[in-house]
Amino acid sequence: MTGLYTEFYKEILDSNGDIKDISFSYGRNFNFAYDIVDRYALEEPEKIALIHKSTDGKVRKFSFAELKRLSDKAANMLIDLGIGKKDSVMLLLKRRFEFWICILALHKLGAVAIPTSHMVSATDIAERLVLSGAKAVICVNSDDICHKVSDAIKDAEDKAKDKEKIEQIVVGEKFNSALMFDKLLEKASDKLLRVETSVDNDMLYYFTSGTNGAPKAVIHDYSYPLSHIYTAKNWHGASCDGVHLTVADSGWAKSAWGKLYGQWLVGTAVLVYDYEQFYAWDILQLLQEEKVTSFCAPPTIYKYLVLEDFSKYDLSSLKQVTTAGEPMPIEVSQKFTEKTGLIIREGFGQTETALLICTPVGKEQISGSIGLASPLYDIRLVDEAGKEVPDGSEGEIVIFPKDKSKKPLGIFKGYLGDETLYQEIWDGGIYHTRDRAIKDKDGNIFFLGRNDDVIKSSGYRIGPSEVEDVIMLHPAVFECAVTGFPSKNRGTLVKASIILNKEYEPSQQLSNEIQDFVRERVALYKYPRKICFVKELPRTTNGKISRAQIRKMDYHQK
Repeated sequence: MTGLYTEFYKEILDSNGDIKDISFSYGRNFNFAYDIVDRYALEEPEKIALIHKSTDGKVRKFSFAELKRLSDKAANMLIDLGIGKKDSVMLLLKRRFEFWICILALHKLGAVAIPTSHMVSATDIAERLVLSGAKAVICVNSDDICHKVSDAIKDAEDKAKDKEKIEQIVVGEKFNSALMFDKLLEKASDKLLRVETSVDNDMLYYFTSGTNGAPKAVIHDYSYPLSHIYTAKNWHGASCDGVHLTVADSGWAKSAWGKLYGQWLVGTAVLVYDYEQFYAWDILQLLQEEKVTSFCAPPTIYKYLVLEDFSKYDLSSLKQVTTAGEPMPIEVSQKFTEKTGLIIREGFGQTETALLICTPVGKEQISGSIGLASPLYDIRLVDEAGKEVPDGSEGEIVIFPKDKSKKPLGIFKGYLGDETLYQEIWDGGIYHTRDRAIKDKDGNIFFLGRNDDVIKSSGYRIGPSEVEDVIMLHPAVFECAVTGFPSKNRGTLVKASIILNKEYEPSQQLSNEIQDFVRERVALYKYPRKICFVKELPRTTNGKISRAQIRKMDYHQK
């Protein structure tokens, strides 16, 4: 049996054999959990879906039949708790295998999953619970996660208008009076009647950073999984009965790109490693032991991998390697190719979208390029007036709908509670990525940076105002601006340029104090790793702080 994707997906080729368009065929009630996972369970019950390596090194393999049974039980568990269609549930499970069971269960109920990183703060969690109206949080008892969730639930319940109880369901060791996932799952029935859903229903809320205000919730519907067939097949190079590893936490959209939808549609097994501490040698050993055939990781991971002695590992099963999230240093990709003979192919997209641009399997990776436009979309570069720019000229990456009567497959359906922002993104009837690039005559696209000021650091998106708001709470700070600062290892560091109140003097001690202050209040990846005390901040003609000018000065200094 080949991957089930062939029933939904058809490539239309040009005279050169290149894909010029892709057509999809699916019913109004398509549901990934029922129509893909349960279908495999029926027709190939022993086919391996998930290979999970735990923090203590234990490897467990889940067949599609087992995932069906467990997700049916989890769905019934949630029904018993009063959770059903259109309700939302936050998942804060790191890389635990229970994440896959829970997200499939939520899909089966027609509910909304909110994958969330364990790195967010209690304040972040509370804000997201209030905005989404989540009925429960399923979290792993690891580090301080349960404490953060417990505090966040109390805060959210106090702020919520309906004062409805939010359940905390814990995976792992018992935590206070929280419900225990394993016990609830054990008691639940494994007989589940299909819940009718529509492809238009909300399926996922992903919170992503913007330049102003709190993070926004990106809404994806039940058609979204199909958009990742191209991601898995043509970019990752995943193969039926192969093994694919994407290095990403379950709380990020990159996990949906590489650890779930497209991979299972193509028919490859997903490998998950629930490590606590990253070690390059450990990943290389995993690639060898599990005979990984396709691998995707951010450039930061590759930077550490190339420092290892590859002669110690048998990577003969590995056929395809890809990267995304930040610019790939040329010297790193060259070293990786020298050591493995494999070429790292780049890709680009957003939390709001599926894969937009990539160097597909069989195409040459042009140095410095993020690849070619995906045939799923009509992608162009335009100027500020929305007019397409000529080859070699800088422009914003935008998407023109091929069919103006509906949104393109894989593009989000809205920002939760913020229709105004959604309309801004679709200004003029085209989707604005707010990312800038240059395209050459052959269609290769070269990424330049953001239109706005969102910082991309080690694959994470960070809204500067989120960090600025916290820094401004420190008594020493008069004014500040947060920007991205060039970093060889991380691509970009979070930098804070700070004007102090008159009674304070710059010092390393004060710098450390401010960093600790922020670190305690935001997700770890958001705190400023570089602090610069200044007398004044550059401003635009209308008096606003010019983050762009700060970045420009830092770039030239580097």
